[in-house]
Amino acid sequence: MKKLIGVLILSFIGVNTLEAQEFAFGLKGGINYTMGGEITGIASTPMYPDDTYNAEGEIGFHGGIWTQLSFGRFFLRPEVMYSVLESRFDFPRNPAIYNIDLLSVPFLAGYNVIGPLDIYAGPVYNKVIDARLEGTEPTTDPPLIVVQNFPLSAQIGAKVEFGSFGLDIRYDHTLATPEVQSLDILFSEYGVNRATFDDARVNQIIVSLTLKLFDSENAGKKRRRGGSCYF
Repeated sequence: MKKLIGVLILSFIGVNTLEAQEFAFGLKGGINYTMGGEITGIASTPMYPDDTYNAEGEIGFHGGIWTQLSFGRFFLRPEVMYSVLESRFDFPRNPAIYNIDLLSVPFLAGYNVIGPLDIYAGPVYNKVIDARLEGTEPTTDPPLIVVQNFPLSAQIGAKVEFGSFGLDIRYDHTLATPEVQSLDILFSEYGVNRATFDDARVNQIIVSLTLKLFDSENAGKKRRRGGSCYF
């Protein structure tokens, strides 16, 4: 966590030492569509006789802050986001929700294609705050489910901005590898059922609305217009 705090300080305070043509920051929030997750039942259990279940995507949400340093048509865009991700396993009698709370720090590089349209890509540092599958026993701390064995993912996307408002659509792909985990899934009708979480990784489609709170270029123009009122 100390390293993460250091990254945030460098990204959001140390940027003042860079000679960028334009500096902006703001807020963002929106929805996430989650993909991924595979569970296989262990043979001879009454509910999961060697069946494999793939998670169905559900809609989650996120919120965070962003900054952008522009150099002509190129830009760097550090962000910090908190996300709640959900997907669903449709087991025969009792569906279970797979829930992940995630802190992400994307560091993106982009290019202004034309007018308000930008494209970008870059690495993302992910810290799993909590990860649970409904019905699993026992519950533990740290979380029972190991979502990732490598903390990085990669994002690619596009955004458009009109004045202070924008729309951002991106794809987030995990760079972790699958890690098989044993599960005890508890249902009162059948007792405890053994299963394996073959792949707990998730990918995302992320749609955000953005709000620009400060823009160094336009801020200068506003100060000059305001100043003229005093003469």
